[in-house]
Amino acid sequence: MNSPPSHSRPAPDALLLELADYVARPPAFSDTAYRTASHCLLDTLGCAMLALPLPACSRLLGPVVPGTTMPLGVRVPGTEYELDPVTAAFDIGCCAGWLDLNDNCLSAERARPSGNLGALLAVADWVSRNAGHTRQLRAFDSPLPSPRVALSVRDLLGAIVKAYEIHGVLAQENSFAGAGLDPVLLVRVASAAVVTQLLGGSRDQIVDAVSHAWLDGSALRTYRYAPNAVPRQCWAAGDATSRAVLLALRVLAGEPGCPTALTAPKWGFQDALLQGRPLVLSRSLGSSVMEQILFKISSSAEPHLQTALEAAGRLHAQVAPRLAEVERVEIATHEAGRHFLAPPDPLASPDDRKRCLPYVTALGLVFGRVTDGHFEDAVARDPRLAPLCARMHLHEDPGFSLDYRDPDKHALANAVQVFFRDGTRTERVALEYPLGHHRRRGEGLPLLFDKAEAALRTRFDEDRAEEIVDLFDRPAGLEALPVDQFMDLWVP
Repeated sequence: MNSPPSHSRPAPDALLLELADYVARPPAFSDTAYRTASHCLLDTLGCAMLALPLPACSRLLGPVVPGTTMPLGVRVPGTEYELDPVTAAFDIGCCAGWLDLNDNCLSAERARPSGNLGALLAVADWVSRNAGHTRQLRAFDSPLPSPRVALSVRDLLGAIVKAYEIHGVLAQENSFAGAGLDPVLLVRVASAAVVTQLLGGSRDQIVDAVSHAWLDGSALRTYRYAPNAVPRQCWAAGDATSRAVLLALRVLAGEPGCPTALTAPKWGFQDALLQGRPLVLSRSLGSSVMEQILFKISSSAEPHLQTALEAAGRLHAQVAPRLAEVERVEIATHEAGRHFLAPPDPLASPDDRKRCLPYVTALGLVFGRVTDGHFEDAVARDPRLAPLCARMHLHEDPGFSLDYRDPDKHALANAVQVFFRDGTRTERVALEYPLGHHRRRGEGLPLLFDKAEAALRTRFDEDRAEEIVDLFDRPAGLEALPVDQFMDLWVP
């Protein structure tokens, strides 16, 4: 076997050190952060249950070699699989992100930090089931560290807060779209950092694992857009989480990292993929991403558009009977809403439709209450939608943009008003925050729990679904539970 070169290693990139220092510190988060992390956990696992019956999703799950299992392996929620942590991370991440129904954070571009849960759940369960055992995987030359005690759900929630924070803060100021890169790479970066710590890794090993996560570069965004929109976009986060776990295990088995993976001239991530633009953290790392997370409660539409959908839904009763009389629909939006005004024509995929402000608004006016099925091809062919979209007039409201940029507000305001040919009009309905916004937590949480329980009932009997949801309503009992016992609740 070739030995690594003997030349002196440079000091690690500052960003790698900052991420590692944050992860290695004992968590000191607010009760709000822990409670919200539990809501993210319930919501994400509920979304995973909804994806399991879909053949396109379920065919990707299970052991790489059919029929094999792993003693003391990771449970994949909603299934009877017991898998190694790398494969389990893919399966959990694949199911959790398949329908795009879980949380988002506001950032320079779309960010779904819930994608990290595939890695975090897989590793936390594996560590807990193997507490006290010395485990060695065939691919590695040395035993992996093994804690003597199982991790608790509170430990898991603290890890979730950290992964969300890394993912969300990196997404706030660093745009990958301009370089044609898919920001799912942030799932790999955040997960690699946090699972290395969960596996017992040191600060230096966290640095090494994160350096490898950046060295992997990024997938292209091609699979998210017509004419190349394919199911890979649904399992991209699962792919990133499984890779993160594999990289962490390799580092813990002795693989060295690359200390200047980001800043190396010509070959580093910044020069090779970002045309020399530096990666930055917009602020110090804490827990604000979790505290301000945005849940998808009412629909799977792009979060920036959900207030337009809700406003249009409030006008449904007045407008739906008079669609043939509509002269125009005036929509006022914020600066980020402008990115969703000119979608591909025709709207070739459900993902395109979820990001189209005219289409989302038309759905609200025509149907009132909108479900995920309204973005599918069968509904898109409804003859009422295209003519209504053609009558929409959109403009940016400076006040909405000001509130969108305000870090104390993070408003996502939209306003809708319908004008008829006879000169009458509806009221102008303006909403600042979507239902899943942290400023509407009191209103949104009961509905989030209802969403989760309905999802669980598609996979479990009524008693089990109620048992799981009730557990999340008792924070002390939930947090004290060992992770492996928590995961056993999700075995059908």
